[in-house]
Amino acid sequence: MLNLPNFLTILRIIAIPIFLIFLTDGRVGAALVTFVLAGITDSVDGAIARLTNTRTTLGAYMDPLADKMLILSAFVVLALMEVVPRWLTVVVISRDVIILIGYLTLFLLTQQLMEIRPSAISKAATFLHLVTLSAVLLSLWKSQAVSAAARSALFAITGTVTAISGFHYIYRGLRWYQQKSVAPSPSPAGH
Repeated sequence: MLNLPNFLTILRIIAIPIFLIFLTDGRVGAALVTFVLAGITDSVDGAIARLTNTRTTLGAYMDPLADKMLILSAFVVLALMEVVPRWLTVVVISRDVIILIGYLTLFLLTQQLMEIRPSAISKAATFLHLVTLSAVLLSLWKSQAVSAAARSALFAITGTVTAISGFHYIYRGLRWYQQKSVAPSPSPAGH
């Protein structure tokens, strides 16, 4: 169970409080390095799991959970520091809450688990979250590194793609529910 991809995921989870401590203590350079390294482990652990055929059920649950913990905690703290717009943080958190509530609702209605596979738009949203947060951290560390206009554009693009991703998950969930709730019609007797 504790293969290399899962070990990297665990390291990413351990990095989250370290990142937050650095960030809230004003050690932005160290926070940026920790955040970027944690983001890199996300790509590396998935690639290693695919290449070495070492995917596990534990990893399938831990990996997206580690991503969410890293991204959501960074958005919340940076919004509280007033360097990320609160509306963007609300959009990012709301999307994940709606997905979770929808997933649980579908399970309660059908008593079946819907397989959640990240779509291309969802992967794009996660990528934009990481880029946006990295750009904000970089601009906190070196004030002229990323212009205010570039950050504003990133905020708008990230918010839009995140919202579209949320609507896409809702659409997929409703389609799945419709397929599960349509029972085959009984054939007429005697025919």
